[in-house]
Amino acid sequence: MGESARKKSPRAPSMPLSEAIEGALKIYSQDRRHAIPVELAAQHLGYKSANNGAAIKALASIRYFGLLGRPQEGQLAVEKEVEDYHFAPDPAQKAQLLRKWLLTPPVFAEVLGKFVDGLPSEAALKFELIQRGFLPEAAEALVAVLKSSVEFARYYDRPSPPPAQAEASQATSENVGASSASNRADTASGGSSSTPSSGSLGAEAGDRIPVRLSGGRRAYLEIPTPFFAADKQRLKNQIDLLLAEDE
Repeated sequence: MGESARKKSPRAPSMPLSEAIEGALKIYSQDRRHAIPVELAAQHLGYKSANNGAAIKALASIRYFGLLGRPQEGQLAVEKEVEDYHFAPDPAQKAQLLRKWLLTPPVFAEVLGKFVDGLPSEAALKFELIQRGFLPEAAEALVAVLKSSVEFARYYDRPSPPPAQAEASQATSENVGASSASNRADTASGGSSSTPSSGSLGAEAGDRIPVRLSGGRRAYLEIPTPFFAADKQRLKNQIDLLLAEDE
């Protein structure tokens, strides 16, 4: 037997991440996180025996993603993070676990670390895997597993900003818009185009009054102290000019 006949591809999942998670949850639904014989784990997946070639590949794939542990020889147990994923109410926590599991197989971590902006064509990806020691047929099969896993984990999707960050960004945008509108009104009334910011009130006493707008937005009035009758009239005139522009 020649050397090429004895050569084997590196270890890698033979099923995509979505199917591996489904399999881990099947085992979890029967025995939770208890250590159980490999034979029983295979039966939970629908196989008659753990010696079945398909069963061996399935259990190995689930292990490669880090969903199953081996507390001792001949036994398997569902990892705690599978339980966390199953019950987590926060989509962000689920997404974080998916990303971690996707990067658990070394070859996945290496390939995704190289192609940071997205996967290349299937032909280029197959060639990359062959360069990493996979036989052509195994490389072709792994391309499909990798692409499906990446899509399921939404690995290349840009994450949405946390709610607090999104609100801060919206508030900043609204303040800039309000400042620009105020400057236009001030210029139209013949006054200076510069308006005091909340920071510029530091040298004098004053109040910053929030005004609720539609759609959950807010505007702020910064009132210096002292605030004279002429100041009130000037502020009213500027607001009237803004309303006239909108009309």
